[in-house]
Amino acid sequence: MPQEMIQPATTEITYRDAMREAIRDAMRRDDRVFLMGEDVGRYGGCYGVSKGLLAEFGAERIRDTPLSESGFTGAGIGAAMAGMRPIVELMTVNFSLLALDQILNTAATLRHMSGNQFGVPLVIRMATGAGRQLAAQHSHSLEGWYAHIPGIKVLAPATVEDARGMLWTALQDPDPVLIFENVMLYNMTGTLAADAGPVDIARAAVRRPGRDISLITYGGSLWKTLEAATVLAGENIDAEVIDLRSLRPLDDATIMTSVARTRRAVIVDEGWRSGSLSAEIGMRIVEQAFWELDAPIGRVCSAEVPIPYARHLENAAIPQVPGIVAAAKAVLGRV
Repeated sequence: MPQEMIQPATTEITYRDAMREAIRDAMRRDDRVFLMGEDVGRYGGCYGVSKGLLAEFGAERIRDTPLSESGFTGAGIGAAMAGMRPIVELMTVNFSLLALDQILNTAATLRHMSGNQFGVPLVIRMATGAGRQLAAQHSHSLEGWYAHIPGIKVLAPATVEDARGMLWTALQDPDPVLIFENVMLYNMTGTLAADAGPVDIARAAVRRPGRDISLITYGGSLWKTLEAATVLAGENIDAEVIDLRSLRPLDDATIMTSVARTRRAVIVDEGWRSGSLSAEIGMRIVEQAFWELDAPIGRVCSAEVPIPYARHLENAAIPQVPGIVAAAKAVLGRV
């Protein structure tokens, strides 16, 4: 068979299992890598990501911690400064607020405050987003807040390929990297190449090319946006879908190239509308590509309320396919 006809072997894998494989691969590659956090060991992680790793790597490298986010995040910072490569798991994004001082005032600033003498090569993983009926305190989408902070990188893997590949690349970074895993993705199944490895963490991806409008999104909203693009295609609207992948730094070049081609944009962001990441992206488009636009920029964000517990209210509070379709049609004047 000609070489060009040989297709790489693939496997069906869940997002959860892809993330576990990423951790396993990193620990096999580098003895300095270890995982620490609440319930990551014997329990296997709140969302089951680290299940089985304690038996494989032992308690020295899969470390259950006390219920003290500030304490064990600080320990991870110290270990990174001392030459280790820690992966800190914060159970959910709201619990990261208990470690915000460590992230904002220590990890993100240390290279600057030490005159470039020290870095913090630390990866912090956390679950984010709504849709699991975890109510107002456990359903936040705060990744846009963290994308405001200089000194860190912020990643939002939306595919099994990125869940599998972003971690090792992040561990090679000399500065802190935060990885936000949307809770609605853990059970998602996708196809992964058997030889899948590290991926770029600096570039957005065009997940669906189009010519009529750019739909810009990330994380758990990617799949709703792709579904919306399919609905729009049935109405002869050819939507391009951009998966940001990295929220800090943003890949302005890919965004502006898309907008210059389609001349219209809608940003889909599970964060609250006020002060959101979508506002930042929209302003960047205005600053860099205003004269390319044929219509005002649209946004689809979460409602300005604490996320409700009741499923029908929770669904109403966060971006959904009909809202994305309606926003795109409004920008196109097709209401």
